[in-house]
Amino acid sequence: MKKPVCQCIAFFLFITVSLASYTQQKTYCNPINIDYGFTPIPNFSEAGRHRATADPVITFFKGDYYLFSTNQWGYWWSSDMAKWNFVPRKFLKPWHKVYDELCAPAVFVLGDTLLVIGSTYQKNFPIWMSTNPRVDDWKEAVDSFQAGAWDPSFFLDDDNRLYLYHGSSNTYPLYGQEVDRKTLQPVGKRVDLMKLHDDQHGWERFGEYNDNNFMNPFVEGAFVNKHNGKYYLQYGAPGTEFSGYADGVYISDKPLGPFTYQEHNPFSYKPGGFARGAGHGATYQDRYSNWWHVSTMVINVKNNFERRIGIWPAGFDKDDIMYCNTAFGDYPHWLPTGPVDHLKSRFTGWMLLNYKKPVTVSSTYGSYYANNAVDESIKTYWCAATANAGEWIQTDLGEVATVNAIQLNYADQDADILGKRTDIYHQYRLWQSNDGKSWKILMDKSSNKTDVPHDYIEFEQPVKTRFIKMENVHMANGKFAVSGLRVFGKGNGAAPAPVNNFMVLRPENDKRNAWLKWYPSNDAYAYNIYYGIAPDKLYNNIMVYDAAEYYLKSMDKNTTYYFTIEAINENGVSQKTEVKKVE
Repeated sequence: MKKPVCQCIAFFLFITVSLASYTQQKTYCNPINIDYGFTPIPNFSEAGRHRATADPVITFFKGDYYLFSTNQWGYWWSSDMAKWNFVPRKFLKPWHKVYDELCAPAVFVLGDTLLVIGSTYQKNFPIWMSTNPRVDDWKEAVDSFQAGAWDPSFFLDDDNRLYLYHGSSNTYPLYGQEVDRKTLQPVGKRVDLMKLHDDQHGWERFGEYNDNNFMNPFVEGAFVNKHNGKYYLQYGAPGTEFSGYADGVYISDKPLGPFTYQEHNPFSYKPGGFARGAGHGATYQDRYSNWWHVSTMVINVKNNFERRIGIWPAGFDKDDIMYCNTAFGDYPHWLPTGPVDHLKSRFTGWMLLNYKKPVTVSSTYGSYYANNAVDESIKTYWCAATANAGEWIQTDLGEVATVNAIQLNYADQDADILGKRTDIYHQYRLWQSNDGKSWKILMDKSSNKTDVPHDYIEFEQPVKTRFIKMENVHMANGKFAVSGLRVFGKGNGAAPAPVNNFMVLRPENDKRNAWLKWYPSNDAYAYNIYYGIAPDKLYNNIMVYDAAEYYLKSMDKNTTYYFTIEAINENGVSQKTEVKKVE
């Protein structure tokens, strides 16, 4: 019996769309799309159960990347830094409390073995080891690690001597100590390495705007890399809940110092854009020896410790200055395919097409309004009245444009999960239309069985369309809620004109601060501010939406800086302004 023609077409369409979802991904978009667990701590969830992780470390081991982070009851591996596979594993002994599960873990490689330990001030935590970590195949390397280190990290030097770095406090410094490679126990004396100096370094000051003087800032997240014979001691500050959460670096020619503050700091910094923060991370090399930095991104809505993970191109310049490239840091970027120069942007050039464009929805719960899904803030979100199949959100690009990718960021509204679950999943359909009346399937994930809280879809062939509709089929947990329905591609018009009258006013009484101001552009929705310690070292970036001024409070008191700015719209990026020297 012949199948009806319409049934055959529908079957062909389903197969085509399904195969498209498995196309080898060439790009990624922060926050990275992993199945973040929910906080396992009940009293951290008084404002609502929510996903949370932080303090990431990525290690390249036996041809794969391994990602560990706080309180996930397991870890991830990937062969390409795009698709991450979760491996369930509770590392701690049964007599430990559930919320102690691998907080701020340390991961290191010795020969053919991967080793891991969590943070602890006790002296009876084990170090675990595996030669086959793609699966849950671990055993104890050491029953009780005697150092008692919080926010630990390990560094194996060229001479095979092993070192431990650790500390997390707004009172005490970061510490270093040698570890016997055979016994995996500390040897020698613990050494004080560095403390914060927020009176000199503006970015180390506590607070959302680096202006809180009632509390000392926190230093944490020690991590060390070696390059050209120099040791780079990295650290996070001033607090994990702030948009300005960043990583700085000190340099020494010895593994335990003394260390000297790098002139370019913070080296990992992302205080603006959709998802902010780039602190407490780790620096690693990919299979092509390119440097990358993975770090914590901040939400801080339902709890101070509501956080995500971002990955940034990084490296060392010709003067051995350590840098991290966060420009367009939450827009699509190219994944590595070989050796590249990370001083040159990995940004795809796909612009955000629907910033503050018209949005319609099936329903609204409370004050979680539709426009929150397109306001470029991960802290706000739209929520439907239910989690039912058929709830939808639709965005209008304003005209037919070229769409290359879409990022779908779910929010946690009325979630009721504590801890990690591997049996939850999202299902949805994406529809497209040129007129808002006649619709075609753009992507069908109604059969998906994976948890994709920040799903990112890169289309093998760009799509010409004006309207995008996301239809809920199944929620992983809670109501259907979206913090960012973000459409990337190219509009049909011209890139914005360069910015006029860009000024940087730095007061004499506190040179940690500056007031940046410029004439707003009629054809721009955002601006990128670049600044650094030399005209050719403008490594720090701040993305500013819908404004023509910015109060910068992250400068070092005695450093001369250089600034430039560019305008951004859905069609492209303007030329940068002439670089300004600010003493």
